[in-house]
Amino acid sequence: MKIIGTGSAVPSLTVTNDDLATFLDTNDAWITTRTGIQARHLLSSEDLYDLAVDAANKAISASGLRPDQIDFLLVSNVANRHITPGLSCIVQKRIGLSCAGLDINVACAGFVNALMLADSMIKAGHAKNILILCAEEPTKYCNWNERDCSVLFGDGAGAVVLTEGGAFKDVKLTMISDRDVLYYERGMETTPFEQHYVKGQPLVMKGKELFKTAVTESAKDIQNVLDYNHLTSDDIDWFLLHQANKRIIEGIRHIIGGPEEKYPTVIEKYGNTSSASIPIMLDEMLRANKIKAGDKIIMSAFGAGFVSAACLWEWEV
Repeated sequence: MKIIGTGSAVPSLTVTNDDLATFLDTNDAWITTRTGIQARHLLSSEDLYDLAVDAANKAISASGLRPDQIDFLLVSNVANRHITPGLSCIVQKRIGLSCAGLDINVACAGFVNALMLADSMIKAGHAKNILILCAEEPTKYCNWNERDCSVLFGDGAGAVVLTEGGAFKDVKLTMISDRDVLYYERGMETTPFEQHYVKGQPLVMKGKELFKTAVTESAKDIQNVLDYNHLTSDDIDWFLLHQANKRIIEGIRHIIGGPEEKYPTVIEKYGNTSSASIPIMLDEMLRANKIKAGDKIIMSAFGAGFVSAACLWEWEV
């Protein structure tokens, strides 16, 4: 398959580190040096569904297709205010689609996992044109009275349209059952018979363990893809990594190799937008004409689970 259209959307409200310092025990220097984040966009007057529709419409428009030519909708979303129906059902009509859809929750690794599913569907002949939409509001999972998690995240949506082609070369998915590193529990209704009710709680993140696992597992995935395809880091033009923390990106680069210029970032202005981070960055790079035909690209992401994923592209236009 190949990507023929991209789109992204972020909330209108920009919140800087200095803004956070007005009510949290932190400052710009503390956040920037530890994360690389300088600002993020937070939902205020809009809702997640607005961002999802905006990003999807931009991707379809860029692809040159009509909405009725999309054969399947794949949505990556950790959580929104609806437990059911899925986000794909909620936004389908607003996008103008009539096709079936499916939601996946693979946390921040959702985009690469969705690419694997799309590739399989196209190869199997179940669809020709597929829209992947990643729409996330991780700022709604945090305890905003605590510094460690709330300074990291931003809201956003990214989308791509895929069709038949030869650009997608390989993918590696990994899962290690380790819930305690990073998790978010939502409260549910009680019953008269409940004996083990667990009240919902904000996002729990064990920073040191998460850093080590993210760097180690992402580097393993990337190296696996490189080795399987008889490539080295010198052969890769771009490493598009999940934008979680600048230090994590640097840790992966230290293991895999290559100059900093091959590891672009948008985390400084968007924060961690979960599974939307790679498609948002990809959209910006394409619209800035930074990616050209023949470029070899590694995409890699990691998230709660613990899950990680990496894939290889040789770009087609």
